[in-house]
Amino acid sequence: MRRSVFLLLLLRGVTAAARALRTGGGGQTTIGSALKLPLKPNSVRFAIIGDSGTGERPQHEVAQQMVRFRRDFPFDFVLMLGDNIYGSKTDEDFRRKFEHPYQDLRDGGVKFYASLGNHDHSSERLYAPFNMNGQRYYTLKNGDVQFFALDSNYMDPVQMQWLDGQLSGSRATWKICYFHHPLYSHGKFHGSDVDLRTRLEPMLVKYKVDVVLNGHEHVYERVKPQQGINYFVLGNSGELRPHNLLRSPDTAKGFDTDRTFGLFEVAGDEFNFQIVTRTGATVDSGVLQKTAK
Repeated sequence: MRRSVFLLLLLRGVTAAARALRTGGGGQTTIGSALKLPLKPNSVRFAIIGDSGTGERPQHEVAQQMVRFRRDFPFDFVLMLGDNIYGSKTDEDFRRKFEHPYQDLRDGGVKFYASLGNHDHSSERLYAPFNMNGQRYYTLKNGDVQFFALDSNYMDPVQMQWLDGQLSGSRATWKICYFHHPLYSHGKFHGSDVDLRTRLEPMLVKYKVDVVLNGHEHVYERVKPQQGINYFVLGNSGELRPHNLLRSPDTAKGFDTDRTFGLFEVAGDEFNFQIVTRTGATVDSGVLQKTAK
């Protein structure tokens, strides 16, 4: 009898330990079971954050989840979709609203590449950790992917001419543009920037841009492809407008009740994505296939 009770207790203990291992002991799924990206050899791996620069606790919690996910998904860099530093821009603000939240990532060699939002100041292009090299707009290339960071606050003729030259000369397999104001959005507060869309979309379509990443709306939304372009809006890495996303048949996926960040992996003809909350829950994931345009 005693031996049977002992074996039963031992079995319960093993089961509880296994459950704790799967959930991290606190009811949340750990990264090993939560990661949905394929981790293909020689893939381009990166993260995105938008409207992040508050310095408040939720921003830190997003950053901590990014660190946890990076243990199994070693991304090299982070794209910032604007509104990187809210409010004043003192040295202490940069420390509190950027350096401190992302210190562990930066210590691990992760680079951040910023674009400017309407709450940013143009002088932020001079801030070395944003890696803008003093430019309001710029391009960077990683493997078969070329990224084009734009300043959607002032889409002047000089920037448009620069973008035309960069896109026309690009031989990258994947072309990804990122900037603050969304061309397509079903957020209640701002919605689509139709004027910017009128100016910019014809060029994006002409040069077969694959993906556009935007912030500004403090929600997450993946828009169904528009003229062959996939749009992601993620402006809730720091700020959040709860229940601010309108229902639309053009929304592929939406989430507006917590902060998020995005993880992306590009390999060959596949563009994999996973959107994660500050608690580690996945709210959207999938794969886009490269198609002839």
